[in-house]
Amino acid sequence: MSKSIRIGTRDSELALWQANTVKQKLETLGYHAQLVPVKSEGDLVLDKPLHELGITGVFTKTLDIAMLNGDIDIAVHSMKDVPTMLPKGIVQAAVLQRGNFMDIMAFKDNEEFLAQRDAVIATGSLRRKAQWLNRYPTHTVVDLRGNVNSRLEKLNNNDWNGAIFAAAGLERIGLEPENTIGLTWMVPAPAQGAIMVVAMENDEEVRQSCAQLNHEPTAICTTLEREFLRILEGGCTAPIGALAYINKKDVVTLKGVLLTEDGSKKLEAEFTAPLGMHENLGRECAENILGRGAKRLMNDIQNFTGRATIFSTKSLTAEQIQQFKEGILVKSEDFIKISPNRIAANVLKSEIKNVILTSQNAVEALLTNVPAEELKFKNIYCVGRKTKRLIERKIGSVKHQEKNAEKLAKYLVDYMEGLEVTYFCSNLRMDDIPNILSESNITVNEIEAYRTKHAPVVVDDSTKGVLFFSPSTVTSYLLQNNADKIAYCIGETTAAEARKHFKDVRVARIPTAESVIDLVNQTYIEK
Repeated sequence: MSKSIRIGTRDSELALWQANTVKQKLETLGYHAQLVPVKSEGDLVLDKPLHELGITGVFTKTLDIAMLNGDIDIAVHSMKDVPTMLPKGIVQAAVLQRGNFMDIMAFKDNEEFLAQRDAVIATGSLRRKAQWLNRYPTHTVVDLRGNVNSRLEKLNNNDWNGAIFAAAGLERIGLEPENTIGLTWMVPAPAQGAIMVVAMENDEEVRQSCAQLNHEPTAICTTLEREFLRILEGGCTAPIGALAYINKKDVVTLKGVLLTEDGSKKLEAEFTAPLGMHENLGRECAENILGRGAKRLMNDIQNFTGRATIFSTKSLTAEQIQQFKEGILVKSEDFIKISPNRIAANVLKSEIKNVILTSQNAVEALLTNVPAEELKFKNIYCVGRKTKRLIERKIGSVKHQEKNAEKLAKYLVDYMEGLEVTYFCSNLRMDDIPNILSESNITVNEIEAYRTKHAPVVVDDSTKGVLFFSPSTVTSYLLQNNADKIAYCIGETTAAEARKHFKDVRVARIPTAESVIDLVNQTYIEK
């Protein structure tokens, strides 16, 4: 084309880097291109209200107006900042090959805060805040705003342990600090790490020029992520993450996550399809989460302020709350907060013949320290079917499983190979395992894999029954409340603790949350 393509850009360092990248790519293809600095939106004039044109994006609004005014031909954006519905007349012209999509943690001194109960993390993103609190519920998250440079400066000038950034932003302007941790477990924002070029729909010449910059795999993945976001935005406002990728066998995978802002509730979905049959993955993933109670998650659980007739000392999923029969009002909170401890890598990577894991929290705590493939456990013994399933999915086979700690200890006395075992436990662990094994001259090496912190709340006097899922939840509850209600317990170990205080103790038929709910439905009578 003969005319020079005018590339609108804001003046931040990252925006200029992105605009210059597009400029260089266009010039490599033989086009003339120039950067056009765009004034603030207050200096720009349109003859129609912004809402009539669909202009909504905080970070894209200025360039949208300039394009509709004819001051620029294309605009370049961090794709994650672009609203899922573009303004009328503006279309996606290209998506550049995706950069690093991960979030990273920049920290000042050391990584020890990851294993501590108290730490202060900074981020301006609700998605990052929610996922961090979901993983580290005892930490504090403070707000962090500004461009990349100012946010790094604030980290250095405040008494924070760390701050979360998009890896791509830091890498692109060469500002990645020396001390960083890749948050591989955190689901990124939809289209994070991708750069989008937009143009006017009626400017076919410019659109054809930009189409040559398009990276098809990135376009496919970001389209799915943004479709997931678009559908959930219509259902409820919440922290949302999504990531799609295409493997070497041309299979497309999309993972999506929806959380409450405090991170206490989370819904996840993951779908796959062969390339070419992938178009509906975004909708399928979103509808799966909506169908499992996304609206109820946000309204009935997070914002529920009425009086409950049943109170759970463990946060229940929307799906679980829906299992209660009509007329039972349910409220739930986590009365126990869990934070993983830091365990020396040489301990976890050494060969251990016999290992005991009595909870899913212990499993997760181990995996925050080292990858599963680096663990060298020969015989793993555990308590609970869910713990067993988690171990076999993430670590390896389980030698033997029992439904409670006492039964497991008695089994080990008779059948365990050798006279030494390593027990990964909590600071509030029960005494059954070490006492029974020690009496039989079996050495128990206890390693505190995680810390359990009581976090009770006051339960309304009108509540008729309380759901307990461990002896620790009973103890935590009694720190703030009286034992004058029905105690619905997940198993005999929990019931034994409850019977020390409650007159009416009822035990689920099998040790699952669903079975406890069934117990309530079968025996609860409104008085």
